[in-house]
Amino acid sequence: MASKLMQLQSKAKQASQFVGKHGCEYYKQLMEKNKQYVVEPPTIEKCQELSKQLLYTRLASIPGRYEAFWKELDGVKQIWRNKKELKVEDAGIAALFGLELYAWFCVGEIVGRGFTLTGYYV
Repeated sequence: MASKLMQLQSKAKQASQFVGKHGCEYYKQLMEKNKQYVVEPPTIEKCQELSKQLLYTRLASIPGRYEAFWKELDGVKQIWRNKKELKVEDAGIAALFGLELYAWFCVGEIVGRGFTLTGYYV
């Protein structure tokens, strides 16, 4: 256990030294590459204004999203009404989509528990 701790400390020291050497250079490159997204002057007041703009822009987009949701739901209802005309390919795609959703749910549960499988005795 002590050897693992020493290894971890050694890795952390190496990472810290790497960041110390190259962190400033990386920051400069990152800012230069993305300077079109920086608002001048970069003040706290400007940041607060932008965060409010983001919040209210997102709130303003809710009605459009609401309408799009109901259009999608109407499309699904239409497909369900005409399920006798449904092709095997479409049913397969829907089944794979459902399986993927279920798999993400299961993976999310496992990750949420800290990558432990409860209920199994190994």
